[in-house]
Amino acid sequence: MNQSGNSRGDHHLRSFIDKSNVDSLGPCGLCRHGAPAPSPRLSSWRQHMVKRSRTLVVTLLAAALAATGCSGSDDKSGDPTGKETDRVAYITAFGAVGRDAFAWVAKEKGYFAEAGIEVDIKEGAGNQQNLTALKSGQVQFGALDFTGAVIQAGKGEFTDWRAIAAVHQQTLISVMTTADTNITTPKDLQGKTMATGAGSVTELLFPAYARLAGFDPKTVKIEGVQATALNGLMASRKVDALGTFLLSRNALQAASKKEVVVLPYSDYLRDLFGNAIITTPALIEKDPDLVQRFTDAVLKGLQYSIEHPDEAAAILNKVKPTYAVAAGKGEIDAMSPHVRPASGAPIGFMDEKQVAQTITVLQGADLIPPGLTPEKVVDLRFVKKS
Repeated sequence: MNQSGNSRGDHHLRSFIDKSNVDSLGPCGLCRHGAPAPSPRLSSWRQHMVKRSRTLVVTLLAAALAATGCSGSDDKSGDPTGKETDRVAYITAFGAVGRDAFAWVAKEKGYFAEAGIEVDIKEGAGNQQNLTALKSGQVQFGALDFTGAVIQAGKGEFTDWRAIAAVHQQTLISVMTTADTNITTPKDLQGKTMATGAGSVTELLFPAYARLAGFDPKTVKIEGVQATALNGLMASRKVDALGTFLLSRNALQAASKKEVVVLPYSDYLRDLFGNAIITTPALIEKDPDLVQRFTDAVLKGLQYSIEHPDEAAAILNKVKPTYAVAAGKGEIDAMSPHVRPASGAPIGFMDEKQVAQTITVLQGADLIPPGLTPEKVVDLRFVKKS
């Protein structure tokens, strides 16, 4: 083809593109390409050139659509990988207090978002409510007292759960009193009244604790009350001691304005875990990747909390303004020594031998019948030793 022929072809190509006006555009401003049909007076050669031009324009526009995202595909919540965000609910061990701040820290610092998870954090109220919420599908993950949950599983009350990570490497339940009661050793509890959360693990384990400490548990009057009432009862000296969490020491001291004496259960019951993160066997089987991502993110929040207690307490205070930053920091500081495994394993690690020993201790205390095994209460694949 000669030079003049090329010029004429270029002219027709430019003419075609010029005639593709705004009315021919689709909803994206780019997608339709219904330009006017070529004039019937055009030669076959010219018609051929127009068709080729159309093909070229469509190709270029398609490339533009890919670059601008005008493809009509579903929104993936801004995730550059194109994966949809998983939405789950999580329930704290008990309310919104320092020991549970790490979940809000994981959310505030973006650890859940980085894992592709949106988490609705609910305030728990102890093992019974939390296991009920998990069983009914109201939540997919939760925190609770592991030893208490093992007792419930051993009795056949709640079995459809598995611990996937430890929050505390040893139990933090304790006897707590004020110095003016003159109770300084476990044996001093004989003939006294102790209040505990009704049906709490503190109450359930007290007989085993008493026997190991060398006195008859029947010599102590136990009053089961609402856990939120404990500090008030002790401050007003309506009871002689409390069965409560070690982490509540600062709160009791503030309420009573007296020196507080703590007698940890772990002095005699050494192989028991404290709080743990749980989920259901069904979710583990259906979506182990989600369980792994959640575990990694929440433990990242736990580690950040014990390394930055002031910031963690401030984050919690934003969620629960009535809970003072100082109280939150006090609980986080108190629990920090109990979070890291003594073996040097990662935070959250649960040693199978310790789980087995927990079961043995509970069976020996006649709290559960024989037959419970570690695999019925833990799934160890999500936090490996190294």
